[in-house]
Amino acid sequence: MHAFEIAAVKQRLREAGGGYEVVHESAGLELGVYVLVAPEPDRQQPHDDDELYVVLEGTGVLQVEGEDVAVREGTAVFVEAGAEHEFTAYEHLSVLVLFERRPAENP
Repeated sequence: MHAFEIAAVKQRLREAGGGYEVVHESAGLELGVYVLVAPEPDRQQPHDDDELYVVLEGTGVLQVEGEDVAVREGTAVFVEAGAEHEFTAYEHLSVLVLFERRPAENP
């Protein structure tokens, strides 16, 4: 069992001008809080793992492979591993990020 306080992490990141903080890691899973504060851009690169974004606060647009998805509190978006994606059109956006961590394949 691992309990964590998402609101406190979100507040800390917001006060720092945004960022990402891992709140839980276990075999196959990483859970983090990602806070974006304008005018700072989203500098994500495609990831090696599937991920799910759940918007905790704010509004914006998630662009995935050239397709725009409007997001707001309560919206969830699945992004496949390797997909180009970034958040845009936000003032302040807080999201819970879940990564499926796949085990490395043996050659």
